[in-house]
Amino acid sequence: MDGVTRTIDRFDGRILGAGTGSGLRLVVGDWHRSPLGGFTDVMVATADGRRLLLAPDDAVADYVSRTYTFDEVVRCPVGLTETPTKGGRSWVVEAGPLSVRIEIGARTATGWLLAPIPGPLARSRALATLADPVARRVHPGVRTRGTAGQGRREYYGARDQHAVTRLAGTWDGADLGALADVRPAPDFGFSSTPARPSLTRVTTTVVRG
Repeated sequence: MDGVTRTIDRFDGRILGAGTGSGLRLVVGDWHRSPLGGFTDVMVATADGRRLLLAPDDAVADYVSRTYTFDEVVRCPVGLTETPTKGGRSWVVEAGPLSVRIEIGARTATGWLLAPIPGPLARSRALATLADPVARRVHPGVRTRGTAGQGRREYYGARDQHAVTRLAGTWDGADLGALADVRPAPDFGFSSTPARPSLTRVTTTVVRG
């Protein structure tokens, strides 16, 4: 034992990553259980490479900005409304300068592989470690473990995935354009979301200390 006290934080929820025709890329985190309670936050990379965090309160802003890298942190109400549709579901996200409607469709091939994995196993750091080389090969740029800000270790345990099929909205009043791949990677941290727009059910484990 090294005598160091470590804190393990787990965030259960969903991560949606999408690109746009305007060049803006966004990552929406919707967390139903975490040390900070339930919340939604948005990471945005603009066409000129600026990285912003849209956070609903000081606690979220502090924790997330210590874990990932941003050029600016914006504290603002972050709202997510989810409704069922004929082909899947729809998200409407309102967060400061961002207003966007996102359509989510069928389960992806990756989702079909992930869905049968039992929850406790899918959430484990051991599986995230074993899955890392596979994730890198299947989804270039995606990592399931690595070093985050402030010397933290982070592990992603994915449990399901669905395709994002359509997007429309505005950023600071300007049209976002049509749905596009998440390219280039926004570089918020050691891992990117898949290049193909998608919604992934995930448990994120952060080890601090």
